[in-house]
Amino acid sequence: MLNKKVNYQGKESTWGYFIFLKVIKLAHYLTSKKEKLDFIKPEYEIERIDPYDIRQKILNISYVDWKQLGFSKGTLHYMKQNAKSDKPFSLNAHVLERVSKWESLVSGQK
Repeated sequence: MLNKKVNYQGKESTWGYFIFLKVIKLAHYLTSKKEKLDFIKPEYEIERIDPYDIRQKILNISYVDWKQLGFSKGTLHYMKQNAKSDKPFSLNAHVLERVSKWESLVSGQK
C-alpha cells in the first residue's frame, strides 16, 4: 500500500513518501518552526476487480477445492463475505490467478 501512487500538490508520489512529508511538516509545526499545518488530502484511485462473474466464481468454489489450490479456508471465507456484499472489493493478482485456475480445473472435470 505504501508504494501505491498518489497525486499531491500536482506531483505524483507514493503513499510512503507522502506520509514522510506529512510527518516532517507535523514535526516542524510542533517545534514551532512552522506556524501553519495544512490538511490537504491527496487524490488517489483504487482499481477494483469485482465484476459479477468473479463474485459468482468465488461463491461457487468449495472449501475442499480451494484448499487443493493451496489457500486457507479463512481466505476463501473472507472472499465469500466480500462477494456476498454489494460493496466493491479487489483481489490480489495471485488470488485472481487461482480463481481462474480453479475454473479450468472444474471445466476439465466435466
